[in-house]
Amino acid sequence: MVGMFLAIVTPFFVAKRLRRFRDEVLDGIISFMRGWAYVIFVFFFAGLLLAMVQYAYFTFVDQGYFIQTFSNYIHTPEIEQLLKQYGITEQLNEEIRVLQSIRAIDLVLNCLTYNILVGVLLGAPIAAFMKSSVRRVDNQQQPSN
Repeated sequence: MVGMFLAIVTPFFVAKRLRRFRDEVLDGIISFMRGWAYVIFVFFFAGLLLAMVQYAYFTFVDQGYFIQTFSNYIHTPEIEQLLKQYGITEQLNEEIRVLQSIRAIDLVLNCLTYNILVGVLLGAPIAAFMKSSVRRVDNQQQPSN
């Protein structure tokens, strides 16, 4: 549930950060391309941080627990019966064997690539929405004479 909540909130958080960058650093003016680049960089660097944490987890903490839990869930009587009805028992067992053979770095790089791709795709609508060519005038930031 936390992961789904974070996935839904992330584009709004990035849009808020872009708006703050536009208003406070660029005086309210930002082009579509600059906004898009900003969003892509945010997703890229966040993806790198997440990849480092995932790599540390899968290398030092997990020790196969993630795959084993998934395998145990699939081999419960209810799920096995459902899989037999759909005729995908062997296919799913093969998928589990493949997942067990994947190295941690391969899994992490796959997730990193996905995160960057999401950033590129979500960046376009966020940048288009936040694009502005009107200078922001703030009386508090004007130097006094």
